[in-house]
Amino acid sequence: MPESTPLQTLLDTLPQSGRVEWIGVRPGRDQAMQILDRAVARPGKGLEGDRFNGRETSKRQVTVIQQEHLHVIASCLQRESIGPEVFRRNLVVSGLNLLALKGKRFRIGDAVFEYTGLCHPCSKMEKALGPGAYNAMRGHGGITARVIEGGELALGSSVKVFL
Repeated sequence: MPESTPLQTLLDTLPQSGRVEWIGVRPGRDQAMQILDRAVARPGKGLEGDRFNGRETSKRQVTVIQQEHLHVIASCLQRESIGPEVFRRNLVVSGLNLLALKGKRFRIGDAVFEYTGLCHPCSKMEKALGPGAYNAMRGHGGITARVIEGGELALGSSVKVFL
């Protein structure tokens, strides 16, 4: 096992836990988000009812965005607020910096996920939110994850990293 550097120690120190604030799935391409109180994550597949469920090789089985960033994006667009469904992410969580999950596995409710990358905005944001939305979301689009162990998650479920 390699020695831990001071920087690695800082990267690995994540005692905070987050909380699930919103859950949504899209049954098909370009369909409206279905807002849920709870969901079931399937290993190697994603959330039941979501269009990405069943794509075992996908790194984008589940998408997660920080609630705190919804306010930042709205502010950049001179808006009071924007509903989470507009962003087309599966989960909105609060209280935890999602970028700190890079290279880590984490638990949400009963399910275990693995960070797989950043969830960049797409051109559909310009249509949904108006001019400048793509740039307002840059750096705030959240993360993608793969389901490692299945289980149920619900509004209020905790988000905790494996140390």
